[in-house]
Amino acid sequence: MLPTPIVTAALDDQPPADAAGIQGRSPWQLAWGRLRADRMAWFAGSLVLFVILLALSAPILSAVTGHSGTEPNVDYGTSDTGQPLPPGSVGTLLGTDNLGRDVLVRVAYGAQTSLLVGLLATAMAVIFGVVVGLVAGYVGGWVDALLARTMDVVLSFPYVLFAVVLVSVFGPSLLILLFVIAFFSWATIGRIVRGQTLSQREKEYVEAAHSIGAGPIRIMFIEILPNLIAPVIVLATLLIPAAIVFEASLSFLGLGTQPPVASWGNMLSDAEGTGFEAWWFYLFPGLALLITTLGFNLLGDSIRDALDPRGDALLRGKAGKRRRKARANGGAPEPATGAPG
Repeated sequence: MLPTPIVTAALDDQPPADAAGIQGRSPWQLAWGRLRADRMAWFAGSLVLFVILLALSAPILSAVTGHSGTEPNVDYGTSDTGQPLPPGSVGTLLGTDNLGRDVLVRVAYGAQTSLLVGLLATAMAVIFGVVVGLVAGYVGGWVDALLARTMDVVLSFPYVLFAVVLVSVFGPSLLILLFVIAFFSWATIGRIVRGQTLSQREKEYVEAAHSIGAGPIRIMFIEILPNLIAPVIVLATLLIPAAIVFEASLSFLGLGTQPPVASWGNMLSDAEGTGFEAWWFYLFPGLALLITTLGFNLLGDSIRDALDPRGDALLRGKAGKRRRKARANGGAPEPATGAPG
């Protein structure tokens, strides 16, 4: 019989297993992997990046072209009859508006306004909605009933009428616009967070936190909130385009961003009644609004699929069809194309 030291030495001489190949991945790593493999996410991210670069390049475009985004230029920016100039005229790539201002420069500054309003209003709505939802779901009782009914009232309130009242009392301003958009957006997040908190507060980790003497504030914001980050991120990405459309709608009605500050909404309002003779006047602001909302909506859908723990985003294409067919056949995998039957 071989001596024990020799057997031990032989085992010790074996190369160690590749630890990196068997390491587990966190849910965020899995989600990032799904997101990188999603072509729609790349497309949506490209659209969003394009709008961001357009907004950042607004001062550069104004300096290069020498055209202001706010000051009228009827002498050189309009025709002899006072009509807007078409794209390519007088050094304007996208033409001019009825006051002779460069449409490209105005669209770029409008991107700044839309992104500023969309991001700030969404951030305000997310913070307030998360706090209210956590308190309502965790505390329960009459506090939950009061906050839940408040959210129902906010969701059922006619926001345009509310905006008209505020503007008539305080006058149109960016601060009022941000407040109106955030006020009518936080309840959407609050209801989702409340429902998730009602479920999470019954979990074992919350009971464990109670047993070691953790207070309500710590349990809500340190224990429960990290488990709600995924749905909050998804909702935030979907609320940004809604806030941008909200701002454009109010500006179109004259209740939001006021001229001469550029906004896609008031640009479309200025183009009203121009007809097809000045098609560029309303086409490019509308196209910019479409690209922005489409990019954020598709990005939100991709993030939602990537954060889905069931991995539904991977069940696409030929591989997804084979997996679904295997499930329908009782779990028997279908042979790959070209493999022997």
